[in-house]
Amino acid sequence: MGILVKKHITGYHFTRIAKLSIVGLVISLSAAYLSTIWAVYLDSFLHSIIFVGFLSSALTLISFLSYFFFIPLIEKSNKGKIFSYSLFLFIISYILFAINQNFYLLMALAVFITVLYTLRITSFGLIVRDNSENRKVSCNEGIIYTSVNIAWVIGPLIAGFVASSFGIRWVFILCALFIFFGLIIFRASGVKDLKGKKRADKNMLKNFVEFFKNKKRALAYTLGGGVHSWWGFIYLFIPLMIVRSGLGGLWIGYFLFGIAVPLILFEYIFSKWAGKHGFRRMFKIGYLLVSVIVLACFFVSNIYFILSLLVLASIGMAMLEPTTEAYFFDILKEKEKYRFYGPYNTCIETGNFVGKIFPSLLLIFLPFNFLFLLFASLMFLLFLFSFKVKNVLEVRRK
Repeated sequence: MGILVKKHITGYHFTRIAKLSIVGLVISLSAAYLSTIWAVYLDSFLHSIIFVGFLSSALTLISFLSYFFFIPLIEKSNKGKIFSYSLFLFIISYILFAINQNFYLLMALAVFITVLYTLRITSFGLIVRDNSENRKVSCNEGIIYTSVNIAWVIGPLIAGFVASSFGIRWVFILCALFIFFGLIIFRASGVKDLKGKKRADKNMLKNFVEFFKNKKRALAYTLGGGVHSWWGFIYLFIPLMIVRSGLGGLWIGYFLFGIAVPLILFEYIFSKWAGKHGFRRMFKIGYLLVSVIVLACFFVSNIYFILSLLVLASIGMAMLEPTTEAYFFDILKEKEKYRFYGPYNTCIETGNFVGKIFPSLLLIFLPFNFLFLLFASLMFLLFLFSFKVKNVLEVRRK
């Protein structure tokens, strides 16, 4: 409880991490609403799973470049202000989505929020890191991810109901409303941002080369990207599979609700264990478990069994989602965090790109169930990479 609440002379007060977890919960509700209907929304314009995959892949490339482009801004600026401004612009963008019926405006808005997302996630991640103690990075990441995933349990059910009852445009209004709530809570929380560097690293190519020439950083990047390739696949292709199998749109909400339940139940437990005993075993078990379960999906034809197996695979993801980022911070020098956290976050876009472009290409030639074979192979490859992880123990740090 000391991580969330501390006793002072004036009574008990929420810690900074507790306040940030509340902000993360509210903001993530908005993200969960959007992700529930995003693939179906794009499909209403494009009318093709393959084109939806290609468009989403193109947006991830834009996001990848944005992370490197914004390194100087992230290094020198107040992260709290960047986070607040990005939330304000998200509110405006979601309102425009709600009233838009033009494909070209959709494209412009999609590119804009893709760039905004890079600023939001990088600034918030650094705010969390700056308000964490060195020995509690994995625990704090576990708390943040648990609060975030509570949103991903509740959000899809709400978004599925709103979309089926009132239409998709009202989901965008709901997104804007919760971003507004998150902005108000963050501004009222009193969480302070530490000052950035006076001298920024402006050379994009140099930052790219410097990041990846370090083998430990490159390995952490690869393992983190594997997690996001999985979620890119789950949130883009599985909703379309559900709709095309004849199930109603509300089943998308049911599935995304179920897939997040293991995350909120186990992420804090697994991240705390990894901080005490090391990350290597957690990575190995997590990736192997997902690989075996998704391989089983290849041999199953019943849609309900497939969805159930994918929910079970989230136990493996609960071992990986918070611990991959905590491991990156643990191998990073303090002075490097502002320069390299943004580039590390491109693993989100790289993973999403892999999780979207390769399935899209595969679907040109093979049936949908071969996507499960593709991801079983990818997860097994990452299981093998996990053997090279340095087994960092946070409990030994002072």
